[in-house]
Amino acid sequence: MDPQKTTDFGFQKVTEGEKAKKVAGVFSSVANRYDLMNDLMSAGLHRVWKRFAVEMSGVRKGGRVLDVAGGTGDLSSLFLSRVGAGGEVWLTDINREMLGRGRDRLIDAGRAVPAVQCDAEHLPLPDSYFDCAIVGFGLRNMTHKDKALAEMLRVVRSGGRMLVLEFSQVWQPLRPVYDAYSFKLLPLLGKFVTGDSDSYRYLVESIRKHPGQEELKQMMQQAGCARVEYYNLTAGVVALHVGYKL
Repeated sequence: MDPQKTTDFGFQKVTEGEKAKKVAGVFSSVANRYDLMNDLMSAGLHRVWKRFAVEMSGVRKGGRVLDVAGGTGDLSSLFLSRVGAGGEVWLTDINREMLGRGRDRLIDAGRAVPAVQCDAEHLPLPDSYFDCAIVGFGLRNMTHKDKALAEMLRVVRSGGRMLVLEFSQVWQPLRPVYDAYSFKLLPLLGKFVTGDSDSYRYLVESIRKHPGQEELKQMMQQAGCARVEYYNLTAGVVALHVGYKL
């Protein structure tokens, strides 16, 4: 990361070094109420989206899964049920507060996993180890998305899958209503629940700056994924991209 180069932080232009600090501040601020806000913002639909991603992962009993930017551990918990006692799920996140919350939730549920604080652009993990690597609602916050995608693919075995579950470009006729909800109601909800409207304003803006369905598909292909396909969920509010490693 070059701290002098500029990148997007929502609708602002900041240096890469500033973005890393600002994103860290966002998630440190909302970590304690992150799960509650997810339920409120999506009316619980985020749980359906995550279950669909797990179903499309192709992971079986005894499988190995990497949960990148896994935060509070929702996806890790679902994958643990899928891989069973003989499998492995690794939880990673760059943010200490989010990772700690996810690790503690899993421990409290009797489901301890390896929890690694790391940058997705530089995963301290071996080549070709996992059957599946997934990032859920985290890619849009990364400075160099192409590097993160390449790193995820690196640690997946031949024949394995890489999945990206992320907010995307909503169906055109719904955009006026979606924009009104996003820019007006979500920051107010964030202020009421977490005391922090600015972090949720950034999250809304980051969605608008994130690559759309076709552009992200091309990015995954450029990272080395084969047979990339995507599924629009809830009229494109969210998309699941699935790619394979040859």
